[in-house]
Amino acid sequence: MRADRLVAALLVLQARGRVTAASLAAELEVSVATARRDLEALSAAGLPVYPQAGRGGGWQLLGGARTDLTGLTAPEARALFLLLGPASGSAPAAPDSRAALRKLLRALPGTFRAEAAAAAEAVVVDPAGWGERARDRPELAPLLDAVVGRREVAFDYAGRGGPPARRRAQPWGLVDKDGTWYLVAGTARGRRTFRVDRMGAVAPTGEVFERPDGLDLPGVWEEVVGELERRRSLVGARVRVPARLAPVLRDRFGRHCEAAGPDDDLDGDGRAVLRVAAHTARSVAEQLAGFGGAVEVSEPAAVRAELAAIGAELVERNRG
Repeated sequence: MRADRLVAALLVLQARGRVTAASLAAELEVSVATARRDLEALSAAGLPVYPQAGRGGGWQLLGGARTDLTGLTAPEARALFLLLGPASGSAPAAPDSRAALRKLLRALPGTFRAEAAAAAEAVVVDPAGWGERARDRPELAPLLDAVVGRREVAFDYAGRGGPPARRRAQPWGLVDKDGTWYLVAGTARGRRTFRVDRMGAVAPTGEVFERPDGLDLPGVWEEVVGELERRRSLVGARVRVPARLAPVLRDRFGRHCEAAGPDDDLDGDGRAVLRVAAHTARSVAEQLAGFGGAVEVSEPAAVRAELAAIGAELVERNRG
């Protein structure tokens, strides 16, 4: 779905207070079904747009016929533009996003406008890590259209270690996990998750589907993550590091770094005692090796052996 069409729908609602799907369709020159999906998408996204049944009903903004655009308060306007500001600088949707931001900015009350504009300029997103190249953002527009329009899609998908295979899926939603995008979808074999950067060109099949009743995308994603973590059969290790390095390990291992026990945050020497985990002993050792002698692994023996092996490999390869 185009960002400028969503903004246009909001502007129509602001100007008229209440619209029917048919009148919005005529205004935006789209089908009634598309207009209805647009209104449902705005409501599902958390905006105060709601339907009113019965004679003289339609869709309206919460707060009355002449409310400010989306009924935003000043904090809500700042939050919205903090979210949209950095996103607007990301390819490939930059032109549409920038146009949408300009329209939203003009539609906001004058008292909010300066703060919202400042918020949009307050955040810069640099997709490249230190010493790394920027990661290309995958093409998301066709998938977003399919999610909102509830249209089945077909695409070639390259799984791990195999040639691309043709897939069909009913897109439920998109998830950005640390810069990597995933599509959560229904298939003939049940729920599946696809990495967007492994998907070939996405094409609609012409089939329309209904999303599962009560679908909770954040809840579904938590299930996906939980299932993946269980399959990884994590190997844990108990480590001691200077207290200053504890935040660094927590950042590196994420959810797989925690205090080793209720009384083990610090030992008698003021060193942090943590339990970290990864999918293999070698992976744990590789992530710890860069800290050199600052890290002491007390258990298990397998991780200690891998650390010793890494040290020996480094000595051998870099012998003078």
